[in-house]
Amino acid sequence: MKIVSLFLTILFSTAVLADEKPFFKDDFSNTDLKQRRASRGDWKYVNGVATCTQDDALFKKFQDHGPIIFYDLPTTDSTINFSFKPEGVKSVVFTANGEKGHVFRFVLSNDLMSVRAFPPGDAKSIAIGQEKFPLRSGEWVAVEVKLQGNKATVKLGDAFEKSYEHASLSRPKANLSVGFSYGTLSVKDFSVQK
Repeated sequence: MKIVSLFLTILFSTAVLADEKPFFKDDFSNTDLKQRRASRGDWKYVNGVATCTQDDALFKKFQDHGPIIFYDLPTTDSTINFSFKPEGVKSVVFTANGEKGHVFRFVLSNDLMSVRAFPPGDAKSIAIGQEKFPLRSGEWVAVEVKLQGNKATVKLGDAFEKSYEHASLSRPKANLSVGFSYGTLSVKDFSVQK
């Protein structure tokens, strides 16, 4: 009986630990990762960090959209983690996109964070939150975004955590992205857990 009990404990512990591992992790050691599409700038990968400085000509070419990293990772409910460090950056944007457009986004700009939902078939987004959060040059910020059903929870460092709800957030996501405008942005430790 003790052997069966021990076996079940080990089996359960292994299953729990397996669930805690991310199904995707980018440590930026591979410059040609098939799930990653880095564009609108010259992204460099050094010592586990992706870094890009905005090219003003490319910014204009892409209609005032700065460098971006897309991850082609189909998911519905997931937890996304990464860290970023801005240097002279005016905005940092995280977006979860569906097959036909955006689903969820937050934009950090100046001292504010704007949180938006994108109802299907509607070209306009809906503000579901606006918070004070300073974008400090030269400081790493750990980000966690939990997308569960119609709820999104955003955690920034140890200083901020809040949940937002909108029915359109429950739609399937086709890819995730981190972008920015102006200056230089570094990104590290990108992972997704289902």
